[in-house]
Amino acid sequence: MNEKNRHYRVLELDKILERLAGFTACEDATEMARAISPQSGIKAARRALQQTSDAYMLILRFGEPSFYGLKNVKGILRRAESGGILSMGELLRIAQVLGIFRTLKLWRASAAKVEFTAVDDYFELLAPNKYLEDKIKNAVISEEEMADDASPELSDIRRKLRIASSKVRDQLDKMVRSTSYQKYLQDPVVTIRSGRFVVPVKAEHRANIPGLVHDTSASGATVFVEPMPVVETNNQIKVLVAKEEAEIERILTLLSQETGSFADSIAYSCENAIELNLIFAKARLAVEMKASCPHLNDKGIIRLGKARHPLLDEKSVVPIDIELGESYDTLVITGPNTGGKTVSLKTLGLLTLMAMCGLMIPADDNSQISVFEHVLADIGDEQSIEQSLSTFSSHMKNIIGILEIAGDGTLVLLDELGAGTDPVEGAALATAILEELRMYGAKIAATTHYAELKAFALDTGGVENACCEFDVASLRPTYRLLIGVPGRSNAFAICRRLGMTGHVVERAKAFVSDENSRFEDVVRVLESERSKMEKRRLETERLKDQLEQSRIQAEGLIHSAEHERERLIESARAQAGAMVEKARSQASQLLSELEQMKKDMSGENAAEMARRARQSYKSGLSSMEEAADPVDKKSQKEYRLPRPLKVGDEVIIHDIDKKATVLELADSSGKLLVQAGIIKTRVPEANLRLMEQGKKKGGVISTGLGGIRARASLDMRPELDIHGMRVEEALVELERYIDDAVLSGMRQVTINHGKGTGVLRSAVQQSLRENRSVRGIRRGNVSEGGDGVTIAELK
Repeated sequence: MNEKNRHYRVLELDKILERLAGFTACEDATEMARAISPQSGIKAARRALQQTSDAYMLILRFGEPSFYGLKNVKGILRRAESGGILSMGELLRIAQVLGIFRTLKLWRASAAKVEFTAVDDYFELLAPNKYLEDKIKNAVISEEEMADDASPELSDIRRKLRIASSKVRDQLDKMVRSTSYQKYLQDPVVTIRSGRFVVPVKAEHRANIPGLVHDTSASGATVFVEPMPVVETNNQIKVLVAKEEAEIERILTLLSQETGSFADSIAYSCENAIELNLIFAKARLAVEMKASCPHLNDKGIIRLGKARHPLLDEKSVVPIDIELGESYDTLVITGPNTGGKTVSLKTLGLLTLMAMCGLMIPADDNSQISVFEHVLADIGDEQSIEQSLSTFSSHMKNIIGILEIAGDGTLVLLDELGAGTDPVEGAALATAILEELRMYGAKIAATTHYAELKAFALDTGGVENACCEFDVASLRPTYRLLIGVPGRSNAFAICRRLGMTGHVVERAKAFVSDENSRFEDVVRVLESERSKMEKRRLETERLKDQLEQSRIQAEGLIHSAEHERERLIESARAQAGAMVEKARSQASQLLSELEQMKKDMSGENAAEMARRARQSYKSGLSSMEEAADPVDKKSQKEYRLPRPLKVGDEVIIHDIDKKATVLELADSSGKLLVQAGIIKTRVPEANLRLMEQGKKKGGVISTGLGGIRARASLDMRPELDIHGMRVEEALVELERYIDDAVLSGMRQVTINHGKGTGVLRSAVQQSLRENRSVRGIRRGNVSEGGDGVTIAELK
């Protein structure tokens, strides 16, 4: 175990556990945090990680439960169980712990929206005891004070004590205020000595005040005398104080006995509360690190995206992407000093250990980590003067120990493999060590400067090159880890950049073997091409994003114009309707006047006048109604009814695209009476399209209308997964899905677009906001998928 701990310390796991301990609320949880050991079993590691993940989710949704004041009271409980009498302070600690159990239960009940989590078993095993908690709190005020109403006997004793004390004080107050006694007193006050009320008397006047002397001042000038008139009352007080102490002890005995009867239940609950404190401390650490929960496996596969070393400043650290164990089992990392090779190695090892400890890691959500039987590391310079070990010797001693332990299910991390000795021998030794570890079945990540190891990685299956990127122009590393690319030393370029004479650099190049020169040239060309391709890719992504934004903006403008057009049409229709209604009212009034004229004026001329006026009114009114409707009617395409219409047929009023029902067949003018919604109107037969219930084909119901199809999903799901699609494809699929969902009567749907760069999420949310079938949208909460999903409320 000590050897394992040495490897863990090299990877700085102890510093992470110390940070974790800082989030705990009690000493036992603190010690448990420092003593956490990585779990090599997949089930145990997954269980621990799931508990942390669920606690993290509960904190984000409902806030953190309070563990303040939690203490391990097992020792106190066992003493009470064996018949010991607990002090008032110990009883208060028991009551405080019981209160914590109760508040934890209430907190979980308030988070009942989340039905089940991996930490629920711990909450269920908490056993609050309101009866005992209240009994202790009602009896004990503080660690040194018992409440008067702790028992009737104690209340009666204290009442008598107050009366007796008041009586004595009154008597002595009269004495110290009396002019006949004041000349004998050092000070006109009443004080207490040995539990009895006394007055300070000048030593030379001791004989003038009869009584008992209980004390003398340090100078001897004052004696504290209990006057004879109050001796008896003071005796009564002394007796009452003794009774009070006996009653308090009796109450403590009863409370201790009751506490002892619940000892097992409280002790078990305390263990679970401490475990909960540790789990929620892990969750708080995850919140601080902005961590996520990786997927665990036991197949030796590691895939980390945007991984950060948790001990480095989040604002300055450069996230890395690193893979191991899937297409290759050995990763050889090369690059200049201070370029980030060792940090990459430590990040890989530390995040693996954290996940095995049940801790969330600062990396992408979809990261994968394997559990290992052993995580072994040789990192840093451990030379020892006392043990006469050089840098090379100390490294070799560590590697020998690693070779003795390594096997299948082992992760081995080697920094500067083969360094500190002759380069030729060091490279040969490093290659042999890598081959030996691979033969054992270990997963390996190693850093080196040797070109021979770069060639070994290129020539050997299952071994991959990687490098830490270096910007020669600025002479600064970028700290990015590039998989599949061997690193260059850049020594000549750096020297030239720093101002070294050109002929010296060229002379140095001449000493390099042709083979090494050709290898470096190939690496340089590869690096140059990779850099160009990377710039092109970034430029393409930028242009693609700009194009997508422009398209979204254009669609937004189109939708806005359409909405504005509809608004203007509705406004015009309302105004026209008001005009028609006003004209109708005026015309009705005119007709009434004409009818009255008809009655008043007899003869054919008057009747003919009224008839013509009515005909003129109707004609003018129809013209006004037509003019008042500004809706653009659809062009009349050639259409022939498949059969004669009948009462009850479902039809479409073609020019306004409204569904209606036939109420009456055509009259002499060729118009049918139909009802569209609550409106009844007469429509020419040529403007009607019969809706026939077609056969369902491929989940689509045909309406029989030329060019009109109403989609109705046979098995609509409440979630659409467009994760990984291009924006154009995703928006087409989204629009089709929303139409189907509306026709299916759904009120809420979930769009899973993933997180990624956020371009797809922005496009989806913009499209949903502009869709007239969508009432509103919101971001998914943690349990629904967080930023990776959008929830849409449908009309």
